[in-house]
Amino acid sequence: MLKSIKSKIPFIFLISISLFWGIYYQGKHPLNDFGNANFEWLYLLDALIVLPVLCLILIKNKKEAAFKALMLCSIAILVGSYIIPEQNKFLMNYLEQGRYGLLALIVILELSALITVYLAIKSALSQQTDPDIAIERPIKKLFKQSAIANFLCFETRMWAFLFYAKHLKPSYFTGEQHFSYHNKDGAQANLLGFIFIILLELPMMHLFLHFVWSPIAANIITGLTIFSLLFFVAEYRAVAKRPVSISKSQLIIRYGLYPAYNIALANIKTIDFNTDFIARARTIKRYNYSGYPNIKITLIEPIGDINTVFLGVDNPHHFINVMKKERTYAIQRARAQRAFSTQRCGANGSKTV
Repeated sequence: MLKSIKSKIPFIFLISISLFWGIYYQGKHPLNDFGNANFEWLYLLDALIVLPVLCLILIKNKKEAAFKALMLCSIAILVGSYIIPEQNKFLMNYLEQGRYGLLALIVILELSALITVYLAIKSALSQQTDPDIAIERPIKKLFKQSAIANFLCFETRMWAFLFYAKHLKPSYFTGEQHFSYHNKDGAQANLLGFIFIILLELPMMHLFLHFVWSPIAANIITGLTIFSLLFFVAEYRAVAKRPVSISKSQLIIRYGLYPAYNIALANIKTIDFNTDFIARARTIKRYNYSGYPNIKITLIEPIGDINTVFLGVDNPHHFINVMKKERTYAIQRARAQRAFSTQRCGANGSKTV
């Protein structure tokens, strides 16, 4: 909990200085000598020195801290370009040009994700290994377990299913038994509907923004909309390919493009059929696209704050029967292992005596 709060302090600090210095620069009051002391360095001191130092102090992973500092400082420069009066800008005029460098960095990250997709999928197809593992292994080897690694894994997964979905099969994924969810309450059809809506809306909205607001704003919003369209296409393809799987010891929940969520079978208290609406809650995790989730899984030991998982699958009754059987086997294996470990420890103790 404390770690989560500490990681948010730099962003809270950015919001605070943006509001304070916005009021400072935009008004005429004794604080800025009635507009005569609108020095840009006052804001830049907080934005480019204090802010990155806070990131480095509060975030233990230095790669993650550096990445977060870069992103927050970029946002701070963007905010500064609006709140600092034009006649008081000197360094800001040069810093504003840095947005092109940031754009180049984003392009490099996207290209690296595409290259990783190609190499990872090629490896997965040749060896028929789990595509998730093939994607995550090279990224996490380079960036370890960090926010950058999680972001790149998600991006890479998106590009993988956008371009290579037809080469991937549910059987490639880890697990002895696989269950689909894309037909439940027309989940995949709904995603296709969103894709058509975006396609129909895109040209009209671009022309409207271009003539009513600003050509630059129209291009930016259209670019973001196209990216969201690519995401929906990748999600549409992924829901039919990434299954919910059961291995000998784990339930592996893969839903669309999002990271897999693993639950130890021996940690499942109950698994029941569900027909009710489930509201969002801190202790609940939901995996469902359309309608109500039809599976309720209660955990023995919470995973973080999560003690209940709700899931939507195509064939819930078959899923529940298989899960109960595999859960029983997993508990028996866990008990046998504990008994063996206890017996082995006792034997070693006897030898010592």
